[in-house]
Amino acid sequence: MTVRNTGARPARPLAAAATALVGTVALYMALVAFGNITDFGTNQEFVRHVLAMDTTFKDEDLMWRSIDSARVQDIAYIAIIGWETVAALVLIVATAQWAIGLRSGEFGRARRLATHGLLMVLLLFGAGFIAVGGEWFAMWQSADWNGLDAATRNFLVAGLTLVVVHLPAGDSTR
Repeated sequence: MTVRNTGARPARPLAAAATALVGTVALYMALVAFGNITDFGTNQEFVRHVLAMDTTFKDEDLMWRSIDSARVQDIAYIAIIGWETVAALVLIVATAQWAIGLRSGEFGRARRLATHGLLMVLLLFGAGFIAVGGEWFAMWQSADWNGLDAATRNFLVAGLTLVVVHLPAGDSTR
């Protein structure tokens, strides 16, 4: 059987998958940032409890780490929201670049932007919530204010997306 070249662009299923995954993480981060901005108080309480360590086992060897200053807690929360917002914006632009790349076959800019945005998500959930919140502030000890499961899910989704982003997507810029 002979296959004829019809002049149509080749299907790029990995690029389409990267576009969908980056877009999904972008949407998620945009909704998280929007939620934290429009319903500021809900997660503000979360951050305050985690930093204050007031629902942990209150081990005297760990409690010196707690931050009881509402001002410092709020600064940390605002920094988190700022980070989420920037990550969402970078990922939204990356998604648009992936979509453009599906037509042009060029994915270099999309891959770079996606990598930056996804690294921001990985740092937020991995370093910020899992390492600092979970271990330094002993969030794992709290029955009420433990976000480790959600942070781990977000970290894994962003990590998987980063892997897909770096698979060959049928472009010549690798």
